[in-house]
Amino acid sequence: MNPKAHQPDSLPAPGPSALAQSEALIAQIRAELDAAGGWLPFDRYMERALYAPGLGYYSGGARKFGLRGDDGSDFVTAPELSPLFAATLARPVAEALRASGTREVMEFGAGTGKLAAGLLNALDALGAAGAEFDRYSIVDLSGELRERQRETIAAAAPALLAKVRWLDALPERFEGVVIGNEVLDAMPVRLFAHRGGVWHERGVAWRDGAFAFDDRPVAAAEDLARLAEIDATRDTLGEDYLTETHEAASAFTRTICAMLARGAILLIDYGFPRHEYYHGQRAQGTLMCHYRHRAHGDPFLYPGLQDITAHVEFTGIAEAGVETGADLLGFTSQARFLMNAGITEALGEIDPADTARFLPAANAVQKLLSEAEMGELFKVIAFSRGLDDTLRAFSSGDRSHTL
Repeated sequence: MNPKAHQPDSLPAPGPSALAQSEALIAQIRAELDAAGGWLPFDRYMERALYAPGLGYYSGGARKFGLRGDDGSDFVTAPELSPLFAATLARPVAEALRASGTREVMEFGAGTGKLAAGLLNALDALGAAGAEFDRYSIVDLSGELRERQRETIAAAAPALLAKVRWLDALPERFEGVVIGNEVLDAMPVRLFAHRGGVWHERGVAWRDGAFAFDDRPVAAAEDLARLAEIDATRDTLGEDYLTETHEAASAFTRTICAMLARGAILLIDYGFPRHEYYHGQRAQGTLMCHYRHRAHGDPFLYPGLQDITAHVEFTGIAEAGVETGADLLGFTSQARFLMNAGITEALGEIDPADTARFLPAANAVQKLLSEAEMGELFKVIAFSRGLDDTLRAFSSGDRSHTL
């Protein structure tokens, strides 16, 4: 593959070892593409680019999370931005543990381990209020990230490392609180394009020495029924339109909600309810790639070395959870969730006169809460079993009625 076929001039080139890893992944995907007759649906390509064992973005060794592109990272998440995120999230987690009478936390996609370390310390401090916990389980596909998580927790919460375990498979039954921060957006999506009055599924082919998009008319009745629902939502039927569907994220939600016997599930991610997601003004979809803290739209740039993501369609996530018999506990913006949970009180515990600590903390909280930053785009959706009431974090500003 010729990297120049996809590399924008504004993006830095990876080093030789990283390029070799990407080339190895390209060869694997090409072999699967050839075996499939020269066409793969986009979700299969995305799955391989992100999760191919040892070579995919999340299963390989490349650094992912950080504050700047020059540190080799590609994007920043809320736990990396401020320790106050974990300290605040610990409060509804502790509340759910108390309300359900359970004593275990499970985190999906724990990244560098900063959220886990922060939650471990905060939950331990809250233990005197009845939020004691016995175990913190982490589900992560990446061996490299597991090791980073272990190192982070050992450094930041050494006395609590013994409570942490890493799971290779999900238990059939779980009692406790499940957390997923920016997990749903990393699930593979299918792409569908509407042109000339006909829906096409957008897949991947190999042309002129590089991967390329290739559209095929949709024929499956199940797909046509789903796309008819999208047509009923958008108001620009006569125009070209591109969007995503989220079968993998919905299946994941059904799995963890079915697994939950008692407790709560908290999922935090960026996205919209269905009527906003499929609005005609969003005619180019939400697929986006992140490389060295720069966002762009080419998923074929350096496979295995960049993140590929799509916004979450939260109505479908809500439906998937409720289908299992779980209760929809709440749905709101990240800003409202964190404010209800007490993030401003946590910030207030830092002395404003200590400018070296207070100003960076205040700037980070502003990014977490601001409508122009993460506060409005990011949402929190929660499911529960065996809880008699909602959580304080959903006590005002709940938007479940918009789903």
